[in-house]
Parts: sequence; structure tokens; C-alpha cells
Amino acid sequence: ANCEVVIEAVLEKLPLKQAMVAEIEQRTHKDAIFATNTSAIPITDIAAKAAHPERVIGMHFFSPVEKMPLVEVIVTAKTDPVVTATTVALARTMGKHVIVVRDCPGFYTTRVLAPYMIEATFAAIEGNPVDAIDEAAIRVGFPVGPITLMDEVGIDVGQKVLETMKHAYSGHMDFPPNDIDRFVTDGRLGRKASRGFYVYEKGRSKTVKGKKVVDDAIYDHLPKGRSLLAPNHDEIGERLLLALVNEAVRCHGEGILLDAESGDLGAVMGIGFPPFQGGPFR
Repeated sequence: ANCEVVIEAVLEKLPLKQAMVAEIEQRTHKDAIFATNTSAIPITDIAAKAAHPERVIGMHFFSPVEKMPLVEVIVTAKTDPVVTATTVALARTMGKHVIVVRDCPGFYTTRVLAPYMIEATFAAIEGNPVDAIDEAAIRVGFPVGPITLMDEVGIDVGQKVLETMKHAYSGHMDFPPNDIDRFVTDGRLGRKASRGFYVYEKGRSKTVKGKKVVDDAIYDHLPKGRSLLAPNHDEIGERLLLALVNEAVRCHGEGILLDAESGDLGAVMGIGFPPFQGGPFR
């Protein structure tokens, strides 16, 4: 009842988030801040039924939280500047780097990561081996590849985020067909289910000579089947990188980013953009 800031991290479901706002507003004092941790749902929507929408703010942490150094603070048109300043100060007290961005579906980090992941999906649908797609991203300078990232985050979670992105950005983003849905209906949800693009044993990736082992059964869910291409790593890497850069520039043009420096910091510290490149704007 006396908390100054409440941070919630419930499932990515808008009605649940809205219910959390209403319940917490009933239990805390009127000046309490409701900070919601979401990777894609607009904060304006979460605050739509709030008694005090000016006290609702986005506080997007990155997984794993104890290792990732960034917090993305998302403000709506109604967010009180004191709420913003307090939330930023709290995140910095936690030892995090902070960027402040304006509200939109996916904010900055998830929004620019979406076309990167989409491009990886298209590359897989075209018949490129999934481990080659990961290898292409690593050669460019990402710490892990997009296919590994899908397995780590959860293929079902990625599917939900892409649905949000498709609803908002289909005017300028190309989205893949629903091939990925077959993975989810098959119970292939990634590492948490020990069934994903790669082989898992007791929750850990199976490796041979230092390389992760692909679960070849995944190709039965893709249009080209097991007729795989000889991959062009340079081309795949450039496609992945430039898809992300294009969307970052669009975010800056729309005013979602307050400055280019925030875009560089957010990309490097939040989503693993190659640090030696300095960020998408560099």
C-alpha cells in the first residue's frame, strides 16, 4: 500500500495488464507509479482504463535481466514528467543504462528487432540452413544468431510479438506466411520445451565439436523441406543488419527516439547490435 513504484511482469496479454493496473491502483496511494514490463504492447493501451494514466509508464527489461545492462523507459502522451524522472532514477539505481522513448507498438528495441527476425525467417523459408543463418549473424558481430534467439525467448512468444507487429506495421514491413505457426501447434516452443530449432538434452543445447546440433525435423515444417541451399553468409548477414538499421532510422524520423544516441545505446546494450559498429546510426 505504501510502495512508490510497482513493477509488474505478468504475461503479454493486454486484458491481464489492464486488470493489474486497476487492482494495483485500488491498493496503493494515488501518487504510486505503475511500471509495466512488456516487450511490445503499447503503454497507452495498458493505461487506457487506468484511473491515473499519468502514473503509468513502460519499464522494459531485457532477458536475462541480471545480465542485460539496459532498461527502456516508455512514455505516453499522458505520462507525468515526474513519473518519467523517478522511473529513470530507479533504473539507474539498479545499475542499468537507460533510454527514454515514446510509445508505439514494440517501442524502439522490439520494433527494430522485428524486421531482423523476420528477415531470418524469410531466409529459413527460402531454404537456408538455420545454423548458417545464425553463423551469418555472428560473423556480422551479433553475440548470438536470430534462430538461437527464437529458441531462447520462446517460439510462441516470438509468434505473439510478430502478431502485434503485423497489426501495427504491415504497411511498410513484409511479414512471412504462417509457417512458424506449425512449430507452435507441434509443441516446438524452443529451449523451455526442449524442442526447438536445435536439439536439447536436459534443457541444454546438444553440441558436437563446439557447434550446436540442429533438429533436422524442423525442416519438415518449412516449404523447401530438407532441400537446403548453399548459404551466402555475407548476403544473409547484410540482409539481417540492414533490415534492423532501416527500422531504426524510421523510428528516429517518427520521433519515437528522442535522439540518435539513444538509438545506438539501445541497440548495442539491449539487443546485441555489433558493438564495434557503434550502433545503427553510427
